[in-house]
Amino acid sequence: MAVPTVMRPVFPPGYVEHPTSILSWDEVKARLVGAKNYWLCTVRPNGRPHTIPKWGVWVDGALYFDGSLETRHARNIAVNPEVVVHLESGDEAVILEGRCVVLRRPAMDLAEELAHEYARKYRAHGYAPEPVQFNEGWVFAVTPQAVLAWTSFAENPTKFVFEQT
Repeated sequence: MAVPTVMRPVFPPGYVEHPTSILSWDEVKARLVGAKNYWLCTVRPNGRPHTIPKWGVWVDGALYFDGSLETRHARNIAVNPEVVVHLESGDEAVILEGRCVVLRRPAMDLAEELAHEYARKYRAHGYAPEPVQFNEGWVFAVTPQAVLAWTSFAENPTKFVFEQT
């Protein structure tokens, strides 16, 4: 994954008058790697939003989660792959805007890495898939287009923009 362009988000007057610092991408990426729950926002075909918490793993510059194609969010993604993912905290926010693709039978090296990361994060919560499980189900991958993050809204709101290929 390429290094994103880092900038200050543009806010209307009165929101953030004198920010003092910028977050590093490494710091934000560590929060994406370490998060337990990711709030996934999709849009129904009729334009109404849909949000659901998902377990997922950050691997090689993308957020991966698994699940059925029959879920509301998967059906939404099939029509409109543009999604927003938000970590749980509003005080220390990470908001990822990206495009989601559905993978059927990911390459074995990716399946092994996904299984390893899921086990590392969720084994204590009863979920540790084997790599072959991803051959029988579906894997979704969200590639970021932009990420907005802060640890203190007034001090360090930071926007990361990713080149689209």
